[in-house]
Amino acid sequence: MEIVDLGPLTDEQRAELEGDEPDPFDVAGVTLRFRRKDRHVGLRDGDGRLVASTGLVVAEVDVGDDRVGVVGLGGVIVNAGYRGRGLARRVVETAVERAQSIGPAYAILFCHADRAGLYERLGFVELAPPVLVEQPDGFAVIDQRTMWRALRPGAEWPAGSVRVHGLPF
Repeated sequence: MEIVDLGPLTDEQRAELEGDEPDPFDVAGVTLRFRRKDRHVGLRDGDGRLVASTGLVVAEVDVGDDRVGVVGLGGVIVNAGYRGRGLARRVVETAVERAQSIGPAYAILFCHADRAGLYERLGFVELAPPVLVEQPDGFAVIDQRTMWRALRPGAEWPAGSVRVHGLPF
């Protein structure tokens, strides 16, 4: 497997990752809108097929009374035929490495409860709900778990409620 750095995913790359799964991100019933990522870390198999990916985007969040820059990590996907091989872990670890050179001191992500264990094993810590995320018609509470991780030694998440500016990632 080869790690590749990509910009925004093309429709063809998304189709390669999603295959014929009707809902690979388990978002049926989720009404919130999410933003596209600016860059991606992917894995290609020996035939050059894109089989795993996660996206990165720089965002701003308010924590209490402070505005904080973060690297948002999202859209983690492994093609169904390649699951169970540790590929999600590999793309997330590589994405965190890339995020450390972008600038902000923190990475945050949103995930379903059944996937939080993977991110905990990778050093992410859950933020207490509620977390508000911007939507076209105002702010809404996100019902997914919100998790953070330091991107610099000694960085500690500030105290206070969290409000994400721009669509969540």
